[in-house]
Amino acid sequence: MYPQLFTFHLPEFLSNFLNIQEVTIYTYAFCIASGTLVAALYTKWRAKKEMNIANLPNSFFYLIFIAGFIGGKLFYYLEKPLYFLNNPHLMLNNFSGGFVFYGSFVTIIPFVIWYLKKHKISILPMLDILAITTLIVHSIGRIGCFNAGCCYGAPTNNSFGMVFPTTHNTTVHPTQLYEAITLIILIIILLIIKKRQQFSGQIFLFYLVFYAISRAILELFRGDNRGYIFENILSHSQFIALLILITASVLYIKLKTKNKINLNN
Repeated sequence: MYPQLFTFHLPEFLSNFLNIQEVTIYTYAFCIASGTLVAALYTKWRAKKEMNIANLPNSFFYLIFIAGFIGGKLFYYLEKPLYFLNNPHLMLNNFSGGFVFYGSFVTIIPFVIWYLKKHKISILPMLDILAITTLIVHSIGRIGCFNAGCCYGAPTNNSFGMVFPTTHNTTVHPTQLYEAITLIILIIILLIIKKRQQFSGQIFLFYLVFYAISRAILELFRGDNRGYIFENILSHSQFIALLILITASVLYIKLKTKNKINLNN
């Protein structure tokens, strides 16, 4: 694990001006940033090819990043509100780890829909593209989690187990790597489904369903207690996954039915 990618000293004039001697680049932040860049390039390419959008503005991605950052951090703080209220200085350490994916997700989706409506861009086709985009960012981000040592799993004796700095020499499931591999598999599955896509929004809804199921299963191996809806039975993430699974399933049936009606008319 390499929580800090590298550290460099600032030139003297900057050091005096900013009152900072050195700057640390965290692996987690680097993975998020690089994943966002790759995902943005993919989104622009697919938007041009599939939707004839010549140049999707960079501001779209900047705003998504900001919305995701705020939502991911806010949900992270809300998992242990009293802990962060008693240790407010920890809330300033924003780039060394500590995000909740579903927090980012529930803030990004409403923003994206609002943005697309405002700029008169077809919502469902773009959401299909963004399903793959999200998986790209998320999978690379989980590699960042692994290096940061957060989001680790429960104790285990199997050969896949690893010791993280915060597990006190206890061997645990490297659930960050489990999820990263799962997300890459989901990308492949969605790209295969895309070749036989029946209606707009299908890829996005498949993504929601597949990820909700995989996340609920992965939660069984998680060991960093982040709160439960029902103690030791249903975690916050599993509860959100259940809501998303139900919502996505209902929307899928509606869109599929609507598509059949349109084909028969």
